[in-house]
Amino acid sequence: MAETKKLSVEKTLDKLRGEEQPKSRTEQQDEKIEALNEEIRRMRVQRLRLDQRPGKRR
Repeated sequence: MAETKKLSVEKTLDKLRGEEQPKSRTEQQDEKIEALNEEIRRMRVQRLRLDQRPGKRR
């Protein structure tokens, strides 16, 4: 029977995390901006939907 090496959970997680490239500050900011833009789009659609409701009084 072949021997298999067993790694601890901590070492395995460190190994997996080490393979991921850390995101640059610009990439992180771009992701935040995109999330905010998506939220703005969602809120605009919701506002338009509310403005078009029949029987709305102003």
